Amino acid sequence: MQNREYWIYWQLLMPGAGRRVWDLVNYFGSPKQAWQATESELSEVPFVGRDGAQKLVKRRESLRYDRLIQYLNKLNCAIITIEDDTYPSLLKTIYDPPPAIFVRGVLPTGEKAALAMVGSRQPTPYGLAAAESFAGELAGAGLTIISGMARGIDSAAHRGALNVNGSTVAVLGCGPDVVYPRENERLMKQILEKGAVLTEFPPGTAPRPWHFPSRNRIISGLSDGVLVVEAAEKSGALITADFALEQGREVMAVPGNISSAKSAGTNKLIRQGARLVTRPADVLEELGLGELSVRQSGKGLDSFGLTGVEKNVLNVLTHLPMSLEQVIEVCRLEPREVAAALTILELKGLARVLPGKMYVTAGL
Repeated sequence: MQNREYWIYWQLLMPGAGRRVWDLVNYFGSPKQAWQATESELSEVPFVGRDGAQKLVKRRESLRYDRLIQYLNKLNCAIITIEDDTYPSLLKTIYDPPPAIFVRGVLPTGEKAALAMVGSRQPTPYGLAAAESFAGELAGAGLTIISGMARGIDSAAHRGALNVNGSTVAVLGCGPDVVYPRENERLMKQILEKGAVLTEFPPGTAPRPWHFPSRNRIISGLSDGVLVVEAAEKSGALITADFALEQGREVMAVPGNISSAKSAGTNKLIRQGARLVTRPADVLEELGLGELSVRQSGKGLDSFGLTGVEKNVLNVLTHLPMSLEQVIEVCRLEPREVAAALTILELKGLARVLPGKMYVTAGL
């Protein structure tokens, strides 16, 4: 364990630059020897050079390790190094794992299968409903849901897991004490109560655009597979899918409306060979977990005591939002019967009402 503090030093000095740290360590033989290298020795490293060595030494000398440890203790934030037994085993296997990670909350055990769920920051109601439903059912089946706590699909995935008291982990592109986006402060608190928040960036680090591609490799690295729910053709979620392929993870996608630009990325992934999934059982099958977990994760419809009208209305609902008038038209029932049935289905958690009085199914 003599290298432990030096792994932390390097993570503080070069967060988000996992490969470069590993190259330095391999060049000098250990994190301790790399840390103790002189400016002259560092300048001889081909990818560092004279200017890079000067900057590294200057930053190294400004590091206030003891002060940081005191702050982390107040924050209830652990530092886990790659030499620690609690370092996530899946993350350790990727090409450039962070030498150390900052963790608030409690990470799930390595025995739990994990699924990364990513997608658009500006999703459609269909995407939000699909993300929350998939996450809820899969978390209920025992999977840990990994995402990035961004707006849109990420937040919906975390909420879906939390709704069933499931396990979820948020991987940040900023420090563990920074809430980003700000409107997710309450969500972050809920995640900390039932899961964990993880980052490779030290406390106080503000989010920067280049942080997020680096963060995405950790999201996929923590997971057995990645599910892209809704993504445009140039969405950052596709970067996570690329990392997943490089890391040997399964890549899956929920198909979207062929006329929607917000589904162009997911539909393209499917054309390129990603597994098309339309229900949680498809995900479990792709991960080699079988149908059993899905059946164990939720109640059968019989247990809800639905009337014939309520079953009829439920069968009409999908993840594509429908107005009351559209549901009435498809069901061919009296408006008051449909309205009453929708209210009952919402109360029983089988349907959701979106802004604008649009209705979607709450389950798959």
